[in-house]
Amino acid sequence: MPTEPSRFYRWELLLLLFCAYFLHQADRAIFGVLLPLIKSELGLSDTQLGLTASVLFLVLAVMVPVAGFLGDRWSKKKIITGSLIFWSIATMLTGFARGLGGLILFRSVATGGGESFYGPASTALIAAYHEKTRAIALSIHQASLYIGIMCSGFLAGYVAELFGWRFAFYLFGGFGILLGFILIFRLRDVPQSVSIKEEKIPPFQAVLLLIRIPTVLLLTVGFTAIVFVNNAYLTWMPSYIKERFALSQMESGGYAMFYHHLAALIGVLVGGFVADMMVIRFPRFRILLQTITMLLGVPLIFTMGSADSLRILWTTVFLFGMMRGLYESNTHAAMFDVIPSRLRSTVVGLMIMTAFLFGSFSPLLLGWLGDVYGTEKGLAFGFQILSFTWLLGGCCLLSSFLFTFHNDQLKQKHKQN
Repeated sequence: MPTEPSRFYRWELLLLLFCAYFLHQADRAIFGVLLPLIKSELGLSDTQLGLTASVLFLVLAVMVPVAGFLGDRWSKKKIITGSLIFWSIATMLTGFARGLGGLILFRSVATGGGESFYGPASTALIAAYHEKTRAIALSIHQASLYIGIMCSGFLAGYVAELFGWRFAFYLFGGFGILLGFILIFRLRDVPQSVSIKEEKIPPFQAVLLLIRIPTVLLLTVGFTAIVFVNNAYLTWMPSYIKERFALSQMESGGYAMFYHHLAALIGVLVGGFVADMMVIRFPRFRILLQTITMLLGVPLIFTMGSADSLRILWTTVFLFGMMRGLYESNTHAAMFDVIPSRLRSTVVGLMIMTAFLFGSFSPLLLGWLGDVYGTEKGLAFGFQILSFTWLLGGCCLLSSFLFTFHNDQLKQKHKQN
């Protein structure tokens, strides 16, 4: 049986998972930063490189529901630790790839398979330790995503210019393996007071229960729109900037990741703090904030594909990152307001599965457009197309705010009481 931890451990756990998620996202982001060098050395087309990224996201989509179901039934500590070590080894092996097959095997299949098990278990574990500070704790955890991508953009570009793109994969993978062994000794499972209350539900019954909650479906569409654009941004924005404005490898990759994710970092911390205060007086505040930020983000994404100066582009990238951060500060907190606590890992798995199943096609779409119209024009057109996915997501969230969220939240509170 898990032992009851000290009252300070919940923040130590958050720090440990912050570091793990930092590497989770950094390992994923460095591919986009190093993509021009990989393309040049291995002689691959934009479509082939887009396919590599799409396969990774497709593997995530297929595996993450399994991870979600297991996260509500198995040791979350073992799942998180094993996942971290596995994807870190796969990241190191990516540096040995000699062609498209090796990239897909190590980068897409192995790394994606390992990363898929982290999200559901870690999110549920944080929620278990932070019942009263859920949004801010999940926002801090989400902040490591942005910091990881910001740092990896400059670091991977710098390391690649000095030692080659392969060494960057060796470096990031090695740090992940080291952290994995630290988690073996320091990470703890769900506290006893929480785990006793958990009732196991068969997978098929759990799915039926969740899809009968309208807000769950609408929030999933919104999150899918976020992921669809984000996957394309991580994969192609550094290449788009390099082609359009003739910047260096480190400048295009570093600044593309830095400006966007610095703003997202600010947004996610502000959004989490404000939401935890406002939701006491206005229970629908989380979803209202998400609705507004998605609708405001539509013209920003469109402008990224038409900016004719670096000043306009960086401003747009920064504001787009702010909207994304404000939205993601409540991605899971809003969902947890309308579902049973025993299904938290399961619903995260299903939501991520849906989002990455559709989101896996955006890198391939932009790669194909790059081959058809030329890298610069094709990617510019692609980002303009992507803006309409946020419009769809924003409309779904608005519908939930107006018609479903309040009722679903009341039903959940009634069941808990």
